[in-house]
Amino acid sequence: MQAMQISVAAILCAAGSSRRFAGSMGGVKKEYAPLPGKNLTVLGAALGAFASSPRIETIVITVPPGAEEEARASLGEALAGQEHSRILFVSGGPTRRASVHNALLLLESCHPSHVLIHDGARPWIKPDLVERIIDAAIRFDAVIPALPLLETPTELAAAELAGTENSAPREGPVFIKRHLKRAELCIAQTPQGFRFPEILKAHEKAAERESKEQCEYTDDAEVWGEFIGQVAVIPGDPENKKITYPEDL
Repeated sequence: MQAMQISVAAILCAAGSSRRFAGSMGGVKKEYAPLPGKNLTVLGAALGAFASSPRIETIVITVPPGAEEEARASLGEALAGQEHSRILFVSGGPTRRASVHNALLLLESCHPSHVLIHDGARPWIKPDLVERIIDAAIRFDAVIPALPLLETPTELAAAELAGTENSAPREGPVFIKRHLKRAELCIAQTPQGFRFPEILKAHEKAAERESKEQCEYTDDAEVWGEFIGQVAVIPGDPENKKITYPEDL
């Protein structure tokens, strides 16, 4: 049997509006913000970790519609020395999942065997983790990095009363439904790695379900798990943090 030809691509997600960050930073998207101590933006630092891997042939960056030039300008020195054909841009969709789907469709003509999907707002990603995810994706087909949970989580009996990140809590009591077992939970990080044909197929099925039902997939491992199968977990990196608010810098 002929060995599978390995070719790896990467997707950096930077198509979100960054409302919680930009509101305190004069409208600057978090991915375009300068990273303290480095002559790079948040997105530029994230790109550097993937561009440094000789195994990654193509990198697609999702950006807000019409914002490719702004994204290029924010990358600055991170684009220096990179082959023009290696770094691609694609307009994002109305949700993160839709944006990733757009990037996967763009990559389809490149025929990668595997793809890594990373939050553009995680600038402290290290090349070592990128390589470990590539190795694990080749071995297991689907993998995420994760950290152990250090505090005991609880599940609420009426979670809707607690509000969401975009709305204030509603009036009324909120009670604990159950205490979850910390040892059985983890904090998922990115990059998440997948076999390319299967994750593209999974996103197609997720898009179809979202169009028919009132649901939304917010994580690529969730999409894989729903439509393809199991996802492996390897140790993440505590320094691989995601920026949400200006103070996270």
